[in-house]
Amino acid sequence: MKQILNHLFENKTFNREQSKEILTAIALGKYNNSQMAAFMTAYCMRSITVNELEGFRDAMLELCLPTDLETDDIIDLCGTGGDGKDTFNISTLASFVVAGAGYKVAKHGNYGVSSGCGSSNVMEYLGLKFVNDPDKLKTHIDKANICFLHAPLFHPAMKTVAPIRRELGVKTFFNMLGPLVNPAQPKNQMVGVFNLELARIYAYLYQKSDKRYTILNALDGYDEISLTGDFKTFSAVGEKINTIESLGFEKLNPNQILGGNSIAESAEIFLNVLNDESTKAQQTVVLCNAALAIHTIAPEKNFGDCFYEAESSLLGKKALKSFENLIAN
Repeated sequence: MKQILNHLFENKTFNREQSKEILTAIALGKYNNSQMAAFMTAYCMRSITVNELEGFRDAMLELCLPTDLETDDIIDLCGTGGDGKDTFNISTLASFVVAGAGYKVAKHGNYGVSSGCGSSNVMEYLGLKFVNDPDKLKTHIDKANICFLHAPLFHPAMKTVAPIRRELGVKTFFNMLGPLVNPAQPKNQMVGVFNLELARIYAYLYQKSDKRYTILNALDGYDEISLTGDFKTFSAVGEKINTIESLGFEKLNPNQILGGNSIAESAEIFLNVLNDESTKAQQTVVLCNAALAIHTIAPEKNFGDCFYEAESSLLGKKALKSFENLIAN
């Protein structure tokens, strides 16, 4: 590790194979906590390269518990987090809206590190028992159109570094990896990232895949459609700046989409949205993200039609039913 840290201190980069070896060693517990904390801290003082991200991803996928859900037609809505915006659980709620609209969702999530309440925090609080048994996950997909993949149950590296990430409390390169390493490897993916530089790296990686994808970054720094400003998307058809006005919505104040001050408050917001008891701002943001996910699966549909599908799911309580079925099974 001393050699690796000196390499970082000299502002040098790692190639793909070196990156894979480093993350494999971390996952296998070959370094102590102080060494891993030093590596994660030093690493985040510079930008990640395409080769490094690929190498880290390769290691995570090689070591992970594979999960075959026996369907290609699934989507993951997963953001990198790390944007420091402390929004409520928008992508998780959008996942249930998409599931309620009739699409299959494999939601990859984890406990919050740089945010107060990650997707795993709120789902656990609301009664979901995390599992990694493929048969159980397939039952969830069959009964609720959605399963939840709690990252530490599938990724040894995530489990190894979890205490260190909690103590650091800031985003690390593990934030950047989350969307890339869904153990179900869904063919459809909507990915929110916290800056444009990373969005472009993601776009490069996804161009080399056979996935249908949308990578998005709000130009004011959110890793999701926030409606607090315009956002940029990257997909197979190219790059696009999407304005709030072109979507037909009014600009929101960041305070309108803040999360709760505790997991309990975040869970309350979560249930309010599903029960159509939230603010209009909270509802609209969730629907916009769900609509973009539906558009990712079915690019032949326009955004307005996708938004209507999402709205029908939420207001018709189909998203709520999907949530209830997941918790019950």
